[in-house]
Amino acid sequence: MSTTPNSYRDDNRSAAAHAHCRASVQRHESELVALSRGIHAEPELAFAEHRSAAKVADLLGRHGFAVRTPVAELDTALVAESGSGELVVGICAEYDALPEVGHACGHNVIAAASVGAALALAEIADDLGITVRLLGTPAEETGGGKVLMLRHGVFDDVALAMMVHPGPEEICRPASLAITDLEVRYTGRAAHAASAPQLGRNAADALTVAQVSIALLRQHLEPRQMVHGIVTAGGAAPNIVPAHTAAVYNLRAAEARSLQRLENRIRACFEAGATATGCEHEVVQISPVYAELNTDGWLSEAYRRAITELGREPLDRGEEQGRVIGSTDMGNVTQVLPAIHPMIAVDCGDAVNHQAEFAAACANPAADRAVLDGAVAMAWTAVAAALDGAQRDRLLAAVRDRSGRSSSEEFCASGGVA
Repeated sequence: MSTTPNSYRDDNRSAAAHAHCRASVQRHESELVALSRGIHAEPELAFAEHRSAAKVADLLGRHGFAVRTPVAELDTALVAESGSGELVVGICAEYDALPEVGHACGHNVIAAASVGAALALAEIADDLGITVRLLGTPAEETGGGKVLMLRHGVFDDVALAMMVHPGPEEICRPASLAITDLEVRYTGRAAHAASAPQLGRNAADALTVAQVSIALLRQHLEPRQMVHGIVTAGGAAPNIVPAHTAAVYNLRAAEARSLQRLENRIRACFEAGATATGCEHEVVQISPVYAELNTDGWLSEAYRRAITELGREPLDRGEEQGRVIGSTDMGNVTQVLPAIHPMIAVDCGDAVNHQAEFAAACANPAADRAVLDGAVAMAWTAVAAALDGAQRDRLLAAVRDRSGRSSSEEFCASGGVA
């Protein structure tokens, strides 16, 4: 039996909801653009996004949302809610930046678009029978804020989740790679590099051996497996045999099982460096494992209709198949509940994400338009889900199924989240 509210069963009511959402975003345009530009102007790194989180929380609080922060034992995580309907719509806002290049992934656009969608939906939440939940999710670039929030149950009653991510192309259903971040640390023995090198155990050589081993391994990687890293500590002075070195590596693969096979091989390369040089080593996982995206097909198509109606031209479904956008902790969310992570295009020339030129593009008029279009498209997607009786029932049934498990954390441990 459908649980769609009576006041929104017919197409005319749907059209009215669309018009209301669009008008709301237009009405809040100056605030949303100011939010995007303000976050962009003050980039903050993972788990330190205090000013950015405050900007999001303050704007929503001024418009009547009940705001909670900190959340999930994370100082810069927040939850802002409006409405009391059974169908909980989760809208994820990211706001962390990158070292050196600032908002070169456009999380300022993500945050502002999500706030815009939340504001629009809040005005018709009671008629739609929904609760609007804006989730401020820190540390996407490294640290896995969404993974930690999942483990703390913040998503337990969320029926659907969404966000839009800026990029060079318009992609409604992109693919991503699972990822784990590892730090390898070598400990050797210092000595004078000229007068007594035989007494040393060279930790820099250990790292070199590991790097060479990984380079040779690349020829034999499985499709969509990737390895890339940087040296974070290489020694103090050339006349001292280095006693301590370290490197951080990203390991990526198409899915969790392939990622585990890759990690086993890379750990062997790390061990080879220690064995060859007589050094000790340890490997530390520095961020939760990010799962690959498994976005919801129906919600993706609803978003495609919405963004197309707004005049944008997303890649067709065939072209999307080869578009891998990197890795994201939103992948973990999509493994647990129906969710989408579309890419919305900004005018960035030849630049791509994680370049300084892309950071500049995320504070231009095209980025401002992406904020507004992304907000409207997400709001319309939520409206479509709330008004379609079969989909509403599907989404609510999935929540009940998850709640039947002993806990969100047990579900995550069993494979829902890597």
